[in-house]
Amino acid sequence: MYEGKFPHKRYKLTLEFLNKHIDSSKTILDLGVRNPFTEIMIQNGYSVENTSGLDLDLDTSEIKNSNADVVTAFEIFEHLLSPFTVLKSIQTDKLVASVPLKLWFASAYRSKTDLRDRHYHEFEDWQFDWLLEKSGWKIIASEKWTNPVKKIGVRPILRRSTNRYYIVYAERL
Repeated sequence: MYEGKFPHKRYKLTLEFLNKHIDSSKTILDLGVRNPFTEIMIQNGYSVENTSGLDLDLDTSEIKNSNADVVTAFEIFEHLLSPFTVLKSIQTDKLVASVPLKLWFASAYRSKTDLRDRHYHEFEDWQFDWLLEKSGWKIIASEKWTNPVKKIGVRPILRRSTNRYYIVYAERL
């Protein structure tokens, strides 16, 4: 299930969290284009539709027009200039979302080759909680986990003990 170069730990923990809070009979609108985790959700019985790749800062029509039971957003909000607008546009009353947490020992991620693959936001958990609450969501459950890497050095040691990902299950107020 977690073959090849994919992030085994993150996908495994994300799927466990999703299974714990969302029944596989529910339809999902997954923000972002189809990706390896989309395939994992489908393999685990979820009916998943992705957004088409439109710039969600500029056009939330696919979100507003969706009839899905649940919206998922796995490592999407850090790429948006205005995640508040996207969160307000969600029509369903269930959300599962994860974000990378801000690391005190590393700068925000910025690809030099792909202008779309940059982090405008890297949140602290309280900041993401506040964003969700301010946009009309109540957090029901949350978890954090680390992202260890198989390298030697100070940063790899810090990555073993510092939480990097934050995931929440929230319901519309």
